[in-house]
Amino acid sequence: MILICLTSSLFKCKNTTRHLSLWSHRVSIRTLHTLSSPALALPALPRTPLAHAVFIGLALGSCTLAPIAAHADAANPHEAAEEKPAPPELPATLIDAQASAADPLPPVYAGGQVATGGRVGLLGNKDFMETPFSTVSYTDTYIQDLQARDITDVIAATDPSVFSNGLTGTYSENYSIRGFQTSVSDMTIDGLFGMAPYYRASPEMYERIEVLKGPSALLNGMPPGGSVGGIVNLIPKRAGDTPLTRLTATYASDAQLGGHVDVGRRFGEGNQFGVRFNGMYRDGDTAIDDQRQRNVLSSLALDWRGERGKLSLDLFDTDDHISGQNRGMGLAAGVPVPKPPKNDTLLNPDWAYVETKDKGVILRGEYELNDQLLAYGAVGTSKTDYRYSGALTATVNNSAGDFTTAMGQLQMEIHKTSAEVGLRGHFDTFGINHQWSVNATQYSDTQKDFGRRAAGSNWTTNIYNPVWGPKVSEAWPLIAHTENDLKSYGIADTLSVLDDRVQLTLGVRRQEVVTDTYNTNTGARNKPGYDTHATTPAGAILFKLTDELSLYANYIEGLSKGAAAPITAANYGDVFAPYKSKQKEIGLKLDLGTFSHTLALYEIKRPGSYTDPVTNIFSFGGEQRNRGVEWSFFGAPLPDVRLMGGVAYVDPKLTKTAGGANDGKTATAYPKVQGKLGMEWDIPGLDGLTLTGNVTSQSKQYINAENSLSIPGYTIFDVGARFVTQVANKPVTLRANIANLGDKDYWGVPLTQTLGLGAPRTYQLSASVDF
Repeated sequence: MILICLTSSLFKCKNTTRHLSLWSHRVSIRTLHTLSSPALALPALPRTPLAHAVFIGLALGSCTLAPIAAHADAANPHEAAEEKPAPPELPATLIDAQASAADPLPPVYAGGQVATGGRVGLLGNKDFMETPFSTVSYTDTYIQDLQARDITDVIAATDPSVFSNGLTGTYSENYSIRGFQTSVSDMTIDGLFGMAPYYRASPEMYERIEVLKGPSALLNGMPPGGSVGGIVNLIPKRAGDTPLTRLTATYASDAQLGGHVDVGRRFGEGNQFGVRFNGMYRDGDTAIDDQRQRNVLSSLALDWRGERGKLSLDLFDTDDHISGQNRGMGLAAGVPVPKPPKNDTLLNPDWAYVETKDKGVILRGEYELNDQLLAYGAVGTSKTDYRYSGALTATVNNSAGDFTTAMGQLQMEIHKTSAEVGLRGHFDTFGINHQWSVNATQYSDTQKDFGRRAAGSNWTTNIYNPVWGPKVSEAWPLIAHTENDLKSYGIADTLSVLDDRVQLTLGVRRQEVVTDTYNTNTGARNKPGYDTHATTPAGAILFKLTDELSLYANYIEGLSKGAAAPITAANYGDVFAPYKSKQKEIGLKLDLGTFSHTLALYEIKRPGSYTDPVTNIFSFGGEQRNRGVEWSFFGAPLPDVRLMGGVAYVDPKLTKTAGGANDGKTATAYPKVQGKLGMEWDIPGLDGLTLTGNVTSQSKQYINAENSLSIPGYTIFDVGARFVTQVANKPVTLRANIANLGDKDYWGVPLTQTLGLGAPRTYQLSASVDF
């Protein structure tokens, strides 16, 4: 019904379309402007973070005048773009590193920072102007120029719908999308759940990092971690037709040195075989006092590509170790939020450590059975070993900053397998084009947890001058054993009419979930187990009003694993089906040839569980409702300028809570307003020199459900420069970045009702040379 209402209202719009020019023409124009990078001098900004966010949006309005003026001066903005001098060519790794044959990567958009489209789960790769959802796909060039050290560095830099708390030196990446905490373990590699590193992923082995915002049960199935706000997909690098040997040396404050080697070769008839190797090592003291971090990555990508098909095999091994791992802390009842200590303070003993090792293997194949039918399949297996020793809990006891910690250990061993098979095809009936897809997915994991809280290890110290005792002894008894099995079956059809100007997508997925827990003493399976299923429909419609303007609307659901009522509840043992989050979204996309805008309005409702204080019955009767609006932009509005960013507002309300105690309150750990701007400017007259800048501004965040405690908003500035030259006839790229230029001290919110220190000023340098 919702989809019908949205469709009928949109059909009432006057059709102002003109005949569609060839799609290949638009793609060729987009890939022309692959400009380098850097920063514009920042004007004085208003003082409050909320004003900063709004100011970013208003100040950038003038940046759209140039492409709009060009649009007015030419009958077709792409024709105007063609009259400009040809810009520098893309590095070979962007032009030809994508696999050919069955389902190639979408081309790079003007400016080289994002692609013209990406993977949309079950539907395959789609251009962003023909995607009725909110998506973005970051390129390898952008990842390198950003000097990103994990995936969060990339997706949270300029996207106003993605929130990162700014913490560093913790065991895990931490980000939220559209107001909902997102599990890092729910990242996919080429669409497969469970294959990405479990807590932190180094970006050096990936060609693209894609973000699909909102729930996506139809498109991707149920994420193992139950993420609702969005899904991040990682596309591994492939060898390009141009041989590549790139060496990069890196430095980060205080004394982290590292190196990265990236080698790609193709061989055989028609370059049908490819090999791509990435190796990275980084070690040394960080900008946090008494903290040392080591990151190691090795990956090997083998592939074969033919006229109609392709095969790929990806292998990777990662090892992350932090000595002096930082952590968040809670507040005792009645304690106000204290002033943050110096941002380089370590809130954990220097002997506290975390180590995570991940390894995986993924095999994927695609084959065009004929001109109308594509078959594909993939299977992968991975393993995570996680070990932590240090503070398990930390609670601030008073406004003076005294806090108490409890020491202990935690270890996890997780074995995961994932697979998918599917068909995609197209046919015409009575003037209607059908692009249909069916697939089946399977994910399973076995997780064993070990650890303990060390007896007599509670310490009280102070956040402004922490003093620690000796290292506690370690022990690793088995404390939990869980197995999960997720299966799903999906089908979708996109019906197109009027030369693909009107596209209606309908689909449904059935999800099956089985969870078993085991007695840690006997090894016997506990009863009752968890065995249930759910069905999630979805619908979306897209109108291409002109070559440059698309309107869309969607209704889609997300799935998260339900739970069994706890032993303390009156209905102990009741098993609840996977709970459904529901999104309604409308939006528009404007492509001006070299600069694009997207605008989206959405509502997401997610159920929550609680035990009724009167009846003592456990249920999923709670609800959080997020309503938001997002404006984003990307591309090259001027020949030597690249911009990416936007402004987002979200109202995350608790609409149903236990006993109604907190109904109407704002959900925690997310700012209502975010504004972000990434800028690059190629300096005229100084060939190869690019200045870069980034500004992030966000409003306050509540840290408790009653909304009596909050942390203030803040604005962070990053600056940098890049210089491209040749040394001994070899291409050389020098990069320098400064994060948190003002060295601002601020609290972030790593999880609900906890505080964590934002990262201090950090210097990064790198030098890359291609042989």
